[in-house]
Amino acid sequence: MPDLTPRPDSQQPLQPPPNPFGDFPPAQRAAALRVVVADDNPVVRAGLTALLSGREDITVVAEAADGRQACEAAHRHRPDVVLLDVRMPGVDGISALPYLVQIAPVVMLTYSRESEIVQEALRRGAGGYLVHGEFTADQLVDAVRDIKEGRAHFTPTAAGALLTQLRQSQAPAPTPLPEGLGQSSSATAYGIPNSAHSHTQPQQPSGPAPFALPSMPSPPTSSENLSQVQPHVGQSSSGWTSGRPAAPDRSRFQLSTREAEIMDHIASGMTNQQIAATCFISEKTVKNHINRIFAKLHSTSRSEAAAKWIGTASDSRRGLG
Repeated sequence: MPDLTPRPDSQQPLQPPPNPFGDFPPAQRAAALRVVVADDNPVVRAGLTALLSGREDITVVAEAADGRQACEAAHRHRPDVVLLDVRMPGVDGISALPYLVQIAPVVMLTYSRESEIVQEALRRGAGGYLVHGEFTADQLVDAVRDIKEGRAHFTPTAAGALLTQLRQSQAPAPTPLPEGLGQSSSATAYGIPNSAHSHTQPQQPSGPAPFALPSMPSPPTSSENLSQVQPHVGQSSSGWTSGRPAAPDRSRFQLSTREAEIMDHIASGMTNQQIAATCFISEKTVKNHINRIFAKLHSTSRSEAAAKWIGTASDSRRGLG
């Protein structure tokens, strides 16, 4: 019989081969993106901070309740991205924007969807414009990451405002195209009639010239001067004053800050359920606010209240008596 007794060397554990990459240093973990969140609504700030801080590659280094605090936080923490609301007490987001973009890329994150505000924010250097209710949590996180890399993000309302501006603005002298591009002979050669591409020579509108954003003076260099910057972000416009949209006088309605926020949502066409989700309140609370709003605006329907709020109601319907 063969000898089945194990040999001493067979009881030794097998040794793994040496690691050929053992001399390489361990991989360094990428630094987290540093974000400042600026919004006057503490519930919104807390929600954004919780959402972003839950990602491994993002950390919220500071919160701010107005534009001045946002600038102070940006100077102190030197963030990679700033999330900035438009309408805030004291120094609003549009007024603070030129100062902030000198420190970090800025994304407007707001309920304000008026086209003139979108255009002004982009003119002042915003790297993106996101309207609440038009993006998911993951899309917001992607936007923060992309803005840091210089890739702009816009929600549908902001993109539509930008497209409208491009279509309506006075086009400068056409830039010469590479040879062979844009020639009518190329189209007609494939049977496309001239009328199909007549848009290459747009006719000027017969009405007044499109709204042109005025040039903005250089912002003061001292942070103390921020308190002297007067907010000039208008509500929905009802006309034009000195080249800027004239905002309706809403002070006579005497709405609270929350009621004004909800009235903005009503005017934009949002349902009670959408308003509740956006404002982090119950539908019953929304209905209570709306009842008080209708009483203050002397309105019996959403459409009538919205017309008075945005300034499109006829003179006979605007009165409060």
